[in-house]
Amino acid sequence: MLNPLWLKTFAAAAAAPSFTETARRLGLTQPTVSEHIRQLEQALNRRLFQRDTHSLALTSDGRSLLVHAQIILDAHERAERLFDAPRLRGRVRLGTSDDLAMGPLPDVLAAFRLAHPEVELDLTIGVTSELYKLLDDNGLDVMIGKRRKGDRRGQTLHKEALLWRAKEGLRVAPGEPLPLILLREPSVTRSLTLDALARAGRSWQIVCTSTSYAGCQAAARAGLGITVQPSHLSTLGLAAPAGAALLPALPQVEFIVISAPAPNKPTRALTEILMRSTLT
Repeated sequence: MLNPLWLKTFAAAAAAPSFTETARRLGLTQPTVSEHIRQLEQALNRRLFQRDTHSLALTSDGRSLLVHAQIILDAHERAERLFDAPRLRGRVRLGTSDDLAMGPLPDVLAAFRLAHPEVELDLTIGVTSELYKLLDDNGLDVMIGKRRKGDRRGQTLHKEALLWRAKEGLRVAPGEPLPLILLREPSVTRSLTLDALARAGRSWQIVCTSTSYAGCQAAARAGLGITVQPSHLSTLGLAAPAGAALLPALPQVEFIVISAPAPNKPTRALTEILMRSTLT
């Protein structure tokens, strides 16, 4: 096991010209610094420094360890800050699009619950356009979803490709209207899809609409037509339609987090976890 104290001493020594200077910077004695490095080298069975009476330099193993040591120390510091802080209480109302709820959101919820077990989480799942309205009407404290055209609020979580998906084996028929399965209006994904088809001069027919991606996927798996979804969603039973090269390229979508004005402490804590999560 790598003692964080050894790693802290090692990282400080890597940035110092000598163990004597390392000891001065850390408020330790020089023998203590030497002992920390000795114990770390013994635990790893690797030599980490080339040293003599005049110089101190990392070995190749030392340079490799330094990268991981910084990551470990940063994570250790964040964990200490998180659990040393007074426990939060209260309630936070989170709105999320259903594609995120079907994807990476559970990891975020688990992390928030672990860090703040006394905060009540009120979760609303809906299409992004509805979440914007709830946020503006003070029905949510924070929302995560897709950035809508012309709205520059919020912080970017990540950008992601949109994909054409259909039942395996379904073929795009040249010259015939494209049978579409789309989210009900208003929908960011729907608007981007129809805009791309219009720019390409491709005709379409909407054969099915749904309030959720789960509904769109069910209709697509039934062979009703072609749908569009972010790349992180499960493609079980779905694939790119045969002849997909005939379809226009779809733009990326930008997933964002927006907090209501003057957010409370639980909302700020949740936003911080979101920005450090697998959503980014």
